[in-house]
Amino acid sequence: MASSEKTAAPALLCVGEALIDMVPRETPEGQAFLPLPGGAVFNTAIAAGRLGVPTLFWYGLSTDLFGDRLRAALADASVDARLCRPSDRPSTLAFVTLVEGQARYLFLDENTAGRMLTTADIPEVPAEVGALFIGGISLVVEPVGATIEAMAARFAADGRGRLIMLDPNIRPGFIRDEAAYRARIRRLIGLSHVVKLSDEDLAWLVGPGEIAAQAAAVLALGPRLVLVTVGGQGAHAFTAGFTGHVAAPAVKVADTVGAGDTFNAGFLAALAEREALAPDALAHLDRDAVLAALDFAVRAAAISVTRVGADPPWRRELA
Repeated sequence: MASSEKTAAPALLCVGEALIDMVPRETPEGQAFLPLPGGAVFNTAIAAGRLGVPTLFWYGLSTDLFGDRLRAALADASVDARLCRPSDRPSTLAFVTLVEGQARYLFLDENTAGRMLTTADIPEVPAEVGALFIGGISLVVEPVGATIEAMAARFAADGRGRLIMLDPNIRPGFIRDEAAYRARIRRLIGLSHVVKLSDEDLAWLVGPGEIAAQAAAVLALGPRLVLVTVGGQGAHAFTAGFTGHVAAPAVKVADTVGAGDTFNAGFLAALAEREALAPDALAHLDRDAVLAALDFAVRAAAISVTRVGADPPWRRELA
């Protein structure tokens, strides 16, 4: 190969929930529900694909009509779903209702294509995959939570030095065994190179305090970089050597569904553009480079919140 040629960019593998959000809509006949593809990790995969990152996705996808919708959305974003073997189990449905202005969720998740994944279902990871993204409520329930943890542990131990990013996207209302879940998240943080948390996630995980001190407690568990989003105030980056903050642009917010998921994809896309989608390359990024990636992630998320539902931007929409 000529020295001027570049090798193919490493691919990103997103592992975690894909589901159908049943969103309430008013009709002349009364309230109805609109089925929309969703799930935190699914949204990150869609966003990464739209931002031009070579992306694969793995989770349980049903052969039912909702599974077809999920596959179609992945294909539209150029996300490779070949690792998802067809399942005759049903898709997970998440019914959303508003009670006194607050969203409440009813999950129909028993015996579903995703939840029932076991370690026997873990696929062989293609050679082109250089980074793994995990997170979401799929880490809460069994057996899929243990399956994703086992997959991450294998990925970390295979000796190829590939990047792992974690966003637990903590939802306290879904957690039934808090001690077991906290232990899992701590183990996964120890396996990860990049950990992203909202300020609310951070407080739940390590308790109240200043963000810098809270982030330091997470860094002590092993990751090289901790990212903390603070809604409309932007995001912080913390490493052992430096810290930084990027403000969010002022936008008119339609809703915040999928904003954090888009942020994750934006940060990974920015790393990929800098050929830093690997632990060693990440370790050599200076403060300016990390903050530039953080800024790209914040701007991508800012576009997503101007739209109803999880609708991340395409690469052409970001200058």
